[in-house]
Amino acid sequence: MADTTGNTGKTAGNSGEVASGEGNSSPRKSSWKYIGPGIVVAATGVGAGDLVATLIAGSNFGYTLLWAAILGCLVKISLAEAAGRWHLSTGRTLFEGWASLGRWTTWFFAVYLVIWGFVYGAAAMSSSGLPLQALFPDVMGLKWWAILTGLVGLVFVWFNKYAVFEKVMTVLVGVMFVVTVYLAIRVTPNLGDAFAGLLPVLPDEKDSILNTLGLIGGVGGTITLAAYGYWVNAKGWTNTGWMKVMRLDNRVAYATTGIFVIAMLIVGAELLHASNVAIASGDKGLIQLGDILEDEYGTATSKFFLIGFFATSFTSLIGVWHGVSLMFADFVERYRARREVTGDEVASGAREKSWPFRAYLLWLTFPPMVLLFEGQPFRLIILYGVLGAAFLPFLALTLVWLLNSSRTPREWRNGPLSNVMLVLAGLLFIVLCVKQVWDQPWSEFF
Repeated sequence: MADTTGNTGKTAGNSGEVASGEGNSSPRKSSWKYIGPGIVVAATGVGAGDLVATLIAGSNFGYTLLWAAILGCLVKISLAEAAGRWHLSTGRTLFEGWASLGRWTTWFFAVYLVIWGFVYGAAAMSSSGLPLQALFPDVMGLKWWAILTGLVGLVFVWFNKYAVFEKVMTVLVGVMFVVTVYLAIRVTPNLGDAFAGLLPVLPDEKDSILNTLGLIGGVGGTITLAAYGYWVNAKGWTNTGWMKVMRLDNRVAYATTGIFVIAMLIVGAELLHASNVAIASGDKGLIQLGDILEDEYGTATSKFFLIGFFATSFTSLIGVWHGVSLMFADFVERYRARREVTGDEVASGAREKSWPFRAYLLWLTFPPMVLLFEGQPFRLIILYGVLGAAFLPFLALTLVWLLNSSRTPREWRNGPLSNVMLVLAGLLFIVLCVKQVWDQPWSEFF
């Protein structure tokens, strides 16, 4: 994205209520050699559910909503850039910013992390286990594959710091990239229809507006967008000298996400829409796609796809295990020490060895295993859906608040473009949140 703050590239000095986090450091030139946190956020944000949603959009509407998928990437670029800019311009973490807005942010974040982590842990393990069961059907059942992936994720994140974590995520993103692009080429896309899909046209279907908004809002991450600033700090970027690098990194993140999403929409449009084949929503839709690929292109292509499916799911698992645990550790440190917390503390690596980080890792791994055997409790799933839908409006609108106030050095406050994008994102996510809340079976809840 363009420089949305309207600044001239100067580093920030002290302004308003906060210091700017070593604002006098010399700006680094944006360079591909620095890229890293963007790859992590792209890998974590694009899970199996995102690929299925895009696949279904392609199967239902062909290329008509290609523009919406791309717009979704642009919206998320704005959110991630804003989160990264807060961390670099203030030297403070995002949770520190939220805490400055009032106690209500703390309550929302705490409740959200407890419920979301419990349910998401089971979903992530199940999603990662599903392609392994399909690849090795005679070894063990889905629940045990799911538990194994959770334990592997726990051990990996527990014993490695950010640098190793980033390298592994980069390898897995490479696998995802090769598989999705190969499939898009294999199904022979209709380039004329694809270019026509760049025009903002709504499908002639019932609820087409809400379906389109859902596709825009569902591309590439929820809480992982907030975790981006923490990964920026963990990389060692802690001041405004890294701003240009962060912006390049962020663009790479959502260009990568866009390629994944466009490739899967092409597969849906060419392989499913043309044949009028429907697949299930959720992760099992990708297993069905594997069966269809086997019938059309042979066993090797199907197995190759399942490897990509596993890479997609497992990057989301270990990305959340690492990034959200960092956020939880920051939350605990802020209220345990009763002092301002900074990005330098995240950059030191100490948080990744702290007891709150490891406690949340355990919370993501072991309690959710109960859900793999007992099924997901009805009321908890409803609360999970509502809190999850509320998080992105919370993120977008609090970033508007923080980045237009004296909490942010003047040089790095929002410019008109950033404000427009963040407000549009907030409104979009409010609409989707209201729809999610409205669609819940509340009569059965009480």
